[in-house]
Amino acid sequence: MGNQHAVAEGLLNLLGEHLPLAQCTIFAYEGMRAPRIVAVGDRSRTQTLPDIAEAYVTRFYRLDGCMTAMREELAAARKAGMQHPRIVMHRQTGSDIAHDEYRHVCYERPQVAERLALLALFEGRRWLSVNLYRGIEHGPFDARAIDVVSAFAPLIVHAVRLHHTGQSVNQELGDLLLARLRARHPQLTPRDCDVVRSLLDGQSTAAMAERLGLTLASARTYVKRVYRKLGVSGQRDLMGMLLEPSLKG
Repeated sequence: MGNQHAVAEGLLNLLGEHLPLAQCTIFAYEGMRAPRIVAVGDRSRTQTLPDIAEAYVTRFYRLDGCMTAMREELAAARKAGMQHPRIVMHRQTGSDIAHDEYRHVCYERPQVAERLALLALFEGRRWLSVNLYRGIEHGPFDARAIDVVSAFAPLIVHAVRLHHTGQSVNQELGDLLLARLRARHPQLTPRDCDVVRSLLDGQSTAAMAERLGLTLASARTYVKRVYRKLGVSGQRDLMGMLLEPSLKG
């Protein structure tokens, strides 16, 4: 899809290691104008997602429950003085939509079970909407999936904001997450960080060894050493640490 859509594809790749997702769309809203398509990403569900996104921004966006959520949040942010950006999560299924064509084009045709939107307000007027979609084969977002997205939300919004404002984004979200971990654990060596990144990418030990030019035995040793330095017992605990909202960099 090209560089424009790399951020949406990157979100699907990163989050897809932790929960099933079908699609990702990112829109920018400003004032009363129609939203602008920032990026779209699709995990081989339909080749028409760009057309669906275009239909949304030209015909259906006013019918989206996100619009109400953004208006309510903007009022609350103004009352609070808008000292900090807000991130609002909004869920919507096809059954929430009364408009037949909107429901058919954006939910039924691509076989979407539910959309989870992350809405971030900046500068008191500009919104970014990062939309994650579950397919009907995945079912709606469960409590664990919501927790995973909530933990990643600040990083997601940060990366998308950089992308939207045209700043250089050479790091994927996984790199941002790793940078925060490294700041908390400065004892990690560059090789340790390579190992963590491979684990974050969901690679097996054999794939990690090939990627890093190690023997299989050496890769296993490095993994054990990283676990020991971080005080975790395995990959599940490591992922839990990486997803901790309190993890600060």
